[in-house]
Amino acid sequence: MTIVVTGATGHLGRLAIQSLLAKGVPAADIVGLGRQVDKIADLGVTTKQVDYADVDGLTAAFAGADKLLFISGSEAGQRIPQHTNVVAAAKNAGVGQVVYTSIPRADTNEMKLAAEHKVTEQLLIDSGLPYVFLRNGWYIENYAVDTAIEHGGLFGAAGDGQISAATRADFAEAAAAVLVSEGHEGKAYELGGEAFTMTELAAEIAKQSGKPVTYTDLSPEKYVEVLVGVGVPAPFAEILADSDQKAAEGALFVPVTDLEALLGRPVTPLSTAIAAAV
Repeated sequence: MTIVVTGATGHLGRLAIQSLLAKGVPAADIVGLGRQVDKIADLGVTTKQVDYADVDGLTAAFAGADKLLFISGSEAGQRIPQHTNVVAAAKNAGVGQVVYTSIPRADTNEMKLAAEHKVTEQLLIDSGLPYVFLRNGWYIENYAVDTAIEHGGLFGAAGDGQISAATRADFAEAAAAVLVSEGHEGKAYELGGEAFTMTELAAEIAKQSGKPVTYTDLSPEKYVEVLVGVGVPAPFAEILADSDQKAAEGALFVPVTDLEALLGRPVTPLSTAIAAAV
């Protein structure tokens, strides 16, 4: 069985390949795609340099794929044309099954970041290709623990919203579990880890580091101002603030049920993840 992984040179893609190898998939049966394939040369898998903008290149790279782990593009605002190319190429190549990394409740989530995922899920449904949606929650690694320790605080606009973040390694292992087993076709898995509020995250960072760290909740408008002030481009700052605002309303809370079922074990505790980050 040939498994192709897009975005293989990114953090999640690399971890997914490592999880596949750990589950006994031969390196010869894995193809890692990306723009800087030298980053995964040490994994021993077949690599192909390809870009989401190149439909023909993608079609050739997908040839013979029994399963495709389609890791969503990292460029917000560019995903729809990029993902359209990936889906078209997968259909052209006759891929056996597409496993797509989405966002929690993509079909109903009103977060700005969710819009592109909703479109991509519909593209896959309309394509007629067998699919699985891995609706990944936030990565714990999204939070700059070192910066929080250095400055003694976290800032945001998430209020007391519960955020079901998990480690990239947990999401990658769950993806690998789907790729090496059957019975997942047409399913959408809502994946999230141990839920916490931003205040609880700050307290955990303080506990693990032994240094004072607090959370300051801001209005979305003020949060945009703060982000722009530290160099975040305004359009992306607005997306981040919107994500926090929706998180305050519960958009990023996901029970651990699906993730733990795919992992076959408990999710990595927040305390463990923060201890590793510290």
